[in-house]
Parts: sequence; structure tokens; C-alpha cells
Amino acid sequence: MAAAPVAETINGFVNPPTDHETLSLFHPSTPQAQRINDHITNHPLSVHLRTQEKWIESRPHLKIPPAMRPHNLTGGTLLGEGKIEVPPLTFQDKDSELPSLVQISYIGAALCGHPGIVHGGLLATMLDEGLARACFPALPNKVGVTASLKIDYRVPCPAESFVVLRAETTKVEGRKAWVKGWIEILGEGGEDGGLKEGVKVVEAEALFIEPKGAKGMARVYSSQ
Repeated sequence: MAAAPVAETINGFVNPPTDHETLSLFHPSTPQAQRINDHITNHPLSVHLRTQEKWIESRPHLKIPPAMRPHNLTGGTLLGEGKIEVPPLTFQDKDSELPSLVQISYIGAALCGHPGIVHGGLLATMLDEGLARACFPALPNKVGVTASLKIDYRVPCPAESFVVLRAETTKVEGRKAWVKGWIEILGEGGEDGGLKEGVKVVEAEALFIEPKGAKGMARVYSSQ
């Protein structure tokens, strides 16, 4: 019996759920999570991106095998009540020469540095992963590691906020990819329906390099 979780984990890496399948894998366990999930999935920005052919919708964190999630920072440790309450909803333009990404999340009150203000390290972690995920489709084996990450904090990010991470690949040379992006407060409607970019709280530029042994690496952050 002990071998069963191991086999399930291996199978999860070899045969991860499709992007479309990840959209049905999350089941809110609390009324609060249900409200947050409904707001994210039904927000005008999500509805708009869903109608654009180039954007592929998914919840990529749910591609991580369940047995591995407790050991994964963004796919397990940082998810849950009071934290990143529901798995981020992601839209990716994977087929472009310079791919991009839009990701909508909710950050709870348990991830603060100062009271009521989201910890800057959490925002840096989100950008590190989000920018990486944006450029992976452009790398030969669809995976890379962070070589450099430059962060510029603009304004404090209040806790219990809906935020949008936007990232775009700016250049690719072989196993190297350069990306820029930011996190902004999600607009709540008005004349633009919440589609305009919100207040930027932090911006970043990064360089990712595909390791020489990338072909044999497990696809924890599979972009396929």
C-alpha cells in the first residue's frame, strides 16, 4: 500500500492533467473560498480573456501531484485559508514567439509583513514563479531556473486583495529568456468593466536559463 502514493506521484508528473482539466479540479472548502473563487472566475477581466482565442486558461498549480503539494511552496505551503485562498487562475499566450501571462489571485491576511500589508517576499515569490511560467513555453525543453530577478516595489499591497500578475517575455536566445512583469490591484468594474490595468504595487525583470539537463527534469511547472 505504501507504494501507491509514490506511483500516483510519478504518474502525476508523467501524465499531468491538461490545462482544461485543471479548471475542474478545485473545490472550495469554505464559504469564503467559494466567494473568492466566484469573484475571480466571473470577473470581467477573466470573462474577457476567456473570449480571446490566444489565451489558454488553466490552474497550473493543480498540475502538481497531490502528494507533492505539501512539499511545494506556491502549490501547497502558500495556498489555503488566510493565504492565497484559491489556486490562481492563469491565462497564457503560449504559442507566441514571445509568450505572455495574466494571473489573478487573492492574497489573505496571513501573508503580511506589517499588519494589513502583504509581505514583500511573498510578492517577489509570486513574480519569480509568474515570470518563469510566462517564458517557459519559449525555451527548448519548456523549463528553466532563475538566473537573476530585479524587484522594484512601488506602493504597499494591502492584504485581503485581489491582484493581477502580468508578465511578458521580451527576448529569447537559445536556453535564455528575459521577462518583465508586475503585480497590480485588480480593478473592480466601472466604465471599463475592470479591464484597465490597476495600481502597480511591484514590478520586476528577470532572466531564466534552461539547465543543460532540462530534458530529464520533472515538469512540476508544466506548460504543456
